[in-house]
Amino acid sequence: MIAPDEVIENITYDELRVGQCAQMRRTLSRDDINAFALVSGDVNPAHIDDEYAEGTRFHGVIAHGMWAGALISSVLGTEFPGPGTIYLEQSLKFLLPVRVGDTLTVTLCVKDKDDAHRHVRMDCTVLNQNGEPVVTGEALVRAPTTRISRRRAALPTLHLFDPEARIEEWLATLQGHPAVRCAVVHPCDEASLRGALDSAEAGLIVPVLVAPRSRLLALAASLGLSLDGVEIVDTEHSHASATTAAMLAARGEVGMLMKGSLHTDELMAAVLAERGLRTGRRMSHVFRFEVPAYPRPLLVTDAAINIAPTLEDKADIVRNAVDLARALGVDRPRVALLSAVETVTPRIASTLDAAALCKMADRGQIAHATLDGPLAFDNAISAEAARIKGIESPVAGQADILVVPDLEAGNMLAKQLEYLAGASSSGVVLGARVPIALTSRADPAVARKASAALAGVMARAMHAAAQPSTGD
Repeated sequence: MIAPDEVIENITYDELRVGQCAQMRRTLSRDDINAFALVSGDVNPAHIDDEYAEGTRFHGVIAHGMWAGALISSVLGTEFPGPGTIYLEQSLKFLLPVRVGDTLTVTLCVKDKDDAHRHVRMDCTVLNQNGEPVVTGEALVRAPTTRISRRRAALPTLHLFDPEARIEEWLATLQGHPAVRCAVVHPCDEASLRGALDSAEAGLIVPVLVAPRSRLLALAASLGLSLDGVEIVDTEHSHASATTAAMLAARGEVGMLMKGSLHTDELMAAVLAERGLRTGRRMSHVFRFEVPAYPRPLLVTDAAINIAPTLEDKADIVRNAVDLARALGVDRPRVALLSAVETVTPRIASTLDAAALCKMADRGQIAHATLDGPLAFDNAISAEAARIKGIESPVAGQADILVVPDLEAGNMLAKQLEYLAGASSSGVVLGARVPIALTSRADPAVARKASAALAGVMARAMHAAAQPSTGD
């Protein structure tokens, strides 16, 4: 049986009476404005640019006027008279602006009927939540003469996601925190040099550019960038840049490192060779993703450093990610230990590692987090998938951290999230004395800033943890 709300029906011309009315209510969201702008192409800054809109006489973003007109059309085409209605004319007067959060009540009433042509004239009134008219007008339609009853068409789900906006919102929350002195290692191409300078301009880092001075100055001049006031440590080549930057970090002269245009292996080899940067932890990489279909930031580890981590390595990989999540404000992160299945089996080594890591957490060997695994990817991020499979878990469907079995799985997952799911990413290497912002040549400028911010958050947390207690 088809549920009533799955059916769309009309009212025929003969059934309509003068004075008969219909209503609908709709609350305006920012997504409504953005969707209307995307569909219509109307990108008037009064509707989508907060800074510009604040300077107008409306002092803020307002809806497109025709959004209210579209609501009138919705009533006419779906309910009153409904399917089979032909739109002929529409007059509208726009009386008041409509703002995000306003609830509009659309009322259509039959004003008169023309039997010869089956025309119906409707009075149209749109009121806001205060009962004030925002739009008035008249619609002329040709009403249907036969009853129509159809199953309501299934439409695709519309997901509005602006990855840069979501990152910028997070970056805005970091304003006011002290910038971290950062050695930018060999930023000898446009992307890495701009990324460093953009991060500095955003107040995220105080850059120390470690690279051949002459090459940096020539690059900056060719790009029209100024390096006035920016500290440069002159080196011969990329290998020397990596070694020098690692030495600066070991001496405590910088609080973080940021990868430039050299290869990741070259930078990490210099960090590993510098004894002063070693800790008791295995170094590992953590991605921070903003995923359109996921309600919170998602950390994925390790997809860049450890190729085939042992159980001991995985314990440190988890600890590093937990430390980052806590620095980002998640007091007790939920950690999903991923595998291909949800059951422990000796035929799949990652399920044994997951079970052991959970027991380590139970015994306090991994602290400040809730671990569960093995979990397949769907169960880790979907509570519904876990419910269908009968999995009861404090982590399933709400994971903050995804721990992958090995680098191959992690690399594929990370790239799928970015290229197929539209996620935006930033990344950092942890486990050394200083965090390392790791960027890719393909990363846009905002992702480079986000990686610098991520490393900066961790650097401040590590500095605070190293301070002596002030308790009695």
